[in-house]
Amino acid sequence: MANREQVEEIWPELAWIQSPTLREQTLQTWLLAFARSPLEPQDLREIPFTLHVENCKVSFLDHKRLVVHLAKESALKIAEFMGEDMPVDQDILIAGAILADVGKLLEYELVDGACVQSVRGAYLRHPFTGVSLAMECAVPDAVCHIIATHAGEGNLVKRSTEAYIVHHNDFMTYEPLVKGLKL
Repeated sequence: MANREQVEEIWPELAWIQSPTLREQTLQTWLLAFARSPLEPQDLREIPFTLHVENCKVSFLDHKRLVVHLAKESALKIAEFMGEDMPVDQDILIAGAILADVGKLLEYELVDGACVQSVRGAYLRHPFTGVSLAMECAVPDAVCHIIATHAGEGNLVKRSTEAYIVHHNDFMTYEPLVKGLKL
């Protein structure tokens, strides 16, 4: 089972969350996910970020941290060029980006060294389990909304600005691997 220091090591971006309460809720959600998962923090450096790309070499952690960094940079540029016309809550955005795929810890498992979808994952995709974990840790609804809507499930509802940012940064680093032009 993971401890606080291990989560802080894999998620140095937690320090970007200005609210101590939200930072702690975000960290506690990861601790809860590890407590219920067969995966360990080190596994996130090795398992693929998606099971939809055969022989995916990009690790879960590399992809997720990339999405967090892209989301932060996107928000800074939105503020620079659009200012008050499109306000972005940085804390909500960063917490949502860090937690977007926390549910994959319940969707994935290792079988004979290979990462595969768990039985739970076949029934409940990670946006659903991620929201459940976050709600148990009193994560605000605005952050749970990002978790719930970052994937395809979110295409059926209105997204907040922060949810759009996470969704698009996630998908622009996923879809080219799945649907991109292969030369």
